[in-house]
Amino acid sequence: MSLFAPLLLLLGVSMLHSETVTDEDVRTCPVVTCASPGLNGFPGKDGHDGAKGEKGEPGEGLRGLQGPPGKLGPPGPPGSPGTKGAMGLKGDPGQCPVCDDRSRHDIETQALWNEVEQIKTWLFFSLGKKVGKKFYLSRHERRSFDRVQALCTQFQASVPTPRNAEENRAIRNVAHENPFLGITDERNEGEFVDRKGIRPSYTNWNNGEPNNAGSNEDCVAILRDGKWNDVPCSDAFEAVCEWSV
Repeated sequence: MSLFAPLLLLLGVSMLHSETVTDEDVRTCPVVTCASPGLNGFPGKDGHDGAKGEKGEPGEGLRGLQGPPGKLGPPGPPGSPGTKGAMGLKGDPGQCPVCDDRSRHDIETQALWNEVEQIKTWLFFSLGKKVGKKFYLSRHERRSFDRVQALCTQFQASVPTPRNAEENRAIRNVAHENPFLGITDERNEGEFVDRKGIRPSYTNWNNGEPNNAGSNEDCVAILRDGKWNDVPCSDAFEAVCEWSV
């Protein structure tokens, strides 16, 4: 059998099939589209972001709930003080847990001061002399002026400096011998001053004194008759001290 016969047969079938397809079928179902769908391909690459659009109008929906409070910020600067408030009512009296101890301490302190006053009275009566607000005591020993001054300072006293005749007599009466007075001219010869550098308003010099005999009499001693005499500071005279009471 030649190849021409089968070719004619195939051509006739194709023509027969084309006659059965209407124009409407061609329009609605092309041969290509009516074929079986192919498999999905791979996804394409992402494109570039487009330009940002303009802000839209606020929506008209319901407002959401308020969120939780944020973190506490740093404290601000203090404000100016306000006006003073009204005074409050007086409170109830408090309790003092140590008041009893304080009361006992006050009693003991007062008793101690009473004892000191009794000792002072005994000293005034038996050993010393009191004139106005000054009190004089004698150690009944002889020392140089510097040592007498150191002794009096040790007991918070000073070498006596009489301001009037009554104090001069009290110093003379408390001493057994001739005591030093707290007056010298060590700074300027012939200018006798007390330990504060003040010239005394009261003096009771003996006749012809002060004479600075031997050019070294810079201190003052009170004699048995109450008169004053300039003497060497290195000589030993009785130690009398003066307290303010």
